[in-house]
Amino acid sequence: MLKENERLDCLIKEGYEIIQNDDVFSFSTDALLLGHLTEVRKNDRIMDLCSGNGVIPLLLAAKCNQKIEAIEIQDQLVEMARRSFVHNSLDERLTMYLMDLNNVYDAFKPSQYTLVTCNPPYFKVNQLNQHQKEAHKIARHEVMCDFTDCVKAARHLLKEGGRFIVVHRADRLMDVLTEMRNGKIEPKKLTFVYSKANKSAQTIVVEGRKGGKQGLDIQQPFYIYNQDGTYSDEMKGIYYG
Repeated sequence: MLKENERLDCLIKEGYEIIQNDDVFSFSTDALLLGHLTEVRKNDRIMDLCSGNGVIPLLLAAKCNQKIEAIEIQDQLVEMARRSFVHNSLDERLTMYLMDLNNVYDAFKPSQYTLVTCNPPYFKVNQLNQHQKEAHKIARHEVMCDFTDCVKAARHLLKEGGRFIVVHRADRLMDVLTEMRNGKIEPKKLTFVYSKANKSAQTIVVEGRKGGKQGLDIQQPFYIYNQDGTYSDEMKGIYYG
C-alpha cells in the first residue's frame, strides 16, 4: 500500500492511520487544532477545502457518521488521501475530489453544505524564504489559491446560516476577518492559539456563519505547551482523547 518515502502515522484518539510523505506533505498541529475545534452537528453536510492528504476528513469522520467530501488540487495528495480512506475502511463515507477551488462553481450546485472547513495556504506569494519543493510551496504559499478564493468557494457551497471554520496564522487575523465579512460570511467565534503562556499568539481558528449577524465571541485561549515544555492538558486531549 505504501509507496517510496511514505509512512503510516497514527491518529491515536481517532483510531485511524494516515499516509504521509515529508517530501510532499505532512499535516501539522494546525490541522489537529482545526479538527478538534470543529463541532460537527448531526445533520451537517460537510466539505473540506485545501484538504492536503485528507487529515481533516479523517479527524471529522471520528466525530460523526455522515459522509464527508473534500477538495485538493495536488494529484499526489489526493491519491494518498484516497488510499488512507480505503485503509481505514472509510472510502464509502469520505470522498476526495482532485479539483481547483475556482472550479467549484461549475462542479457543485450552490448552497448545498452546512459546514465547510479549510486549512489554507498561509503565506503570500511574495513571502520571503518560500519552500523550494513545489508541493510544499503549493501547500504553504498562496500560489494556486489565496484566502479570498477560499472564502468565495465556501460562500458558494454553504447554505444560508452554514458555518465556515478556518485555521490560519495569527498575523493574518485582519486578512481573515476582513475577507470573511466581505464574503458575507460573518466571523462569529475566534480562538487564539499560543505555544505557551506569556508568548504571542501564533495561530487562530475562526468560525464564520454565512449571512450571520455581527457579533464576535472570543473563546478561551488554547495553549499547546506548559511552561516546562510538556504538552498542556488541552493538547494531550487532542492527541490522546
